[in-house]
Amino acid sequence: MAIVKSKLIKELKKSYPNFLIRDLDKVVEIILKEIKETLKRGEGVELRNFGTFRVNIQKASIRRNPKTGEKVSVPKKRTIKWKMSKDLFKKLNNEKE
Repeated sequence: MAIVKSKLIKELKKSYPNFLIRDLDKVVEIILKEIKETLKRGEGVELRNFGTFRVNIQKASIRRNPKTGEKVSVPKKRTIKWKMSKDLFKKLNNEKE
């Protein structure tokens, strides 16, 4: 099951009961906004012990519509590539350091 922002804020509230929910919501919003703006500038984002986000540029190409077989021109676009950290990999695979 995926975690949504509201559930993340509830979990933060359990861990930090002295903070107000609106303050935790604002902190999460600021963090997500900074990540988005950094990626929009074409820079990478590194979150230690979690992973890195990088901007990947897909070049323009001509592809085929599978339904009609017609050739379609796809413009150049930017995508996000995420790579998990070694620590997260070890935790997911129950490996000891």
